[in-house]
Amino acid sequence: MASPVATAVAGSVMMLGLAGVVYVLLLRQRIARMTAELAGAGAAGGGPGACTDGGGGDNRDCYFRFAAESGGAIEGWIDPTGKLYWINRAVEISTGYTPEEVLAGDFIDVLVYEKDRRYCRDQVRQVLQTGGAAESELRMLTKSGGQVWMSCRWQPIRDESGTLLGLRVSINDVQARKEAEYKLLESVAALRRAQALSEHYLRRSNEERSRLSALLDVVRMGILFMDTDRRVVYCNRALFSIWGLPPGDGFVGVRDVVLQQHIVQFLEDPQAYQDHVAEVLKRHEPSEPFEIHCKDGRVVREFSRVVPGPDGAGELGRIWVFEDVTEQLRVAEQLMCLAERDPLTNLYNRRRFHEELERMLADARRHGESVGLLAIDLDGFKPVNDLYGHQAGDEVLIGLANAVGAVVRRNEMFFRMGGDEFAILVPIATAQGLSELARRVCVCIASLRFAFSGESVAVTASIGIALGPRHDNDGERLIGAADRAMYVAKALGGNCWEFARESNAGLLDRTSPAG
Repeated sequence: MASPVATAVAGSVMMLGLAGVVYVLLLRQRIARMTAELAGAGAAGGGPGACTDGGGGDNRDCYFRFAAESGGAIEGWIDPTGKLYWINRAVEISTGYTPEEVLAGDFIDVLVYEKDRRYCRDQVRQVLQTGGAAESELRMLTKSGGQVWMSCRWQPIRDESGTLLGLRVSINDVQARKEAEYKLLESVAALRRAQALSEHYLRRSNEERSRLSALLDVVRMGILFMDTDRRVVYCNRALFSIWGLPPGDGFVGVRDVVLQQHIVQFLEDPQAYQDHVAEVLKRHEPSEPFEIHCKDGRVVREFSRVVPGPDGAGELGRIWVFEDVTEQLRVAEQLMCLAERDPLTNLYNRRRFHEELERMLADARRHGESVGLLAIDLDGFKPVNDLYGHQAGDEVLIGLANAVGAVVRRNEMFFRMGGDEFAILVPIATAQGLSELARRVCVCIASLRFAFSGESVAVTASIGIALGPRHDNDGERLIGAADRAMYVAKALGGNCWEFARESNAGLLDRTSPAG
């Protein structure tokens, strides 16, 4: 008896043998079925290369078709007249049309997109005429109504004698590649549009920058922009001119301390300016105008402010503006002189007199002090004008102004009120001090001599004295009191002074006439 192991092994070998036989039989049946299908398809085409019935003919055409059917690409055969007489089953996978539907009519009308048909026919005709291979990409229709991009290769087929048997067409689906190309083209187009837009905005920005730079260069104020790191970002031409910077010298990117070191050499008080800059940099609000005095007598006014960012949250830096106001201040001083000074004698005029009187009275009220007023009127001045003319009268007034101006002290203010009327204001005054001042003025004026037409001419002065608030605490009433006292002095013969009436008394404070 055989052992159980031997029996099991023998059974396994028998089963494997039977399985092998079955597999071989099934494979032969499959090959036979595919051969029959190819032979039938060839017979249906009725063209050259049809599969034979095994009677010893050449079956290479059948093998070609077998290989074509097993591939993934669409393969077809076009006869020399341009008619498709065979196509493989792959066409149904790609387009939905069966080979029978494609072969039933003009394959170009069935498969090719309408706008590409003329190009496809020209391509087939050209390859048949020239005998050279060609490639093209076409849009083909699907049975569902869609379109698919296909790559077509048209390859002439000849027999051993060189006779053209037809064309082999190989068609591959390139829809995915085309879509990728379209997407790439769209991306490239979008990038080009973005680039063009960016270049447009950059060009516009450069144009605006050029216009702004041209505008700032014609502005007479020096403009300096510093970033948040306190480095120079921009400065216009006026800044170079104001601070004597070398023309064309590149200060962009330079720290502020370097620029300050160049500026301080022109300043009268460099430390005061540096302290001012340090104080300004501590604050975010706009700085007050600050006047910088230079060694050459120029005055430069400066102010600055923080430049906020577009969103308003951050900041871009700080802008500094410098303006040479030397001429402006000079003109303003001239205008002030015209407004406050008498053009003939250069003494303060009536307008300035009233301003100073009100100011002194206010200070006197606050501190409990007195203000003295001397109202001066010339004696014998009208005859000078009448006899020798107004030019002679002007000479007298100018000489008197210079002489009396040398008599009054620094804290005393001398005014021409108009015509031959003058006034002197004395802060922190006393009756004794005013009396002494009036005496000096009377003596000074009486000692003046003028020569006109060979004759010596002299004038004197009548002076009225008022003391506020002793005589009155109101400016206009104090002037009235001094004028009344002056007329009393003139009535006494002139060349003397007289105190005003006390505000609460009925008598005058009298003094002896001068001289």
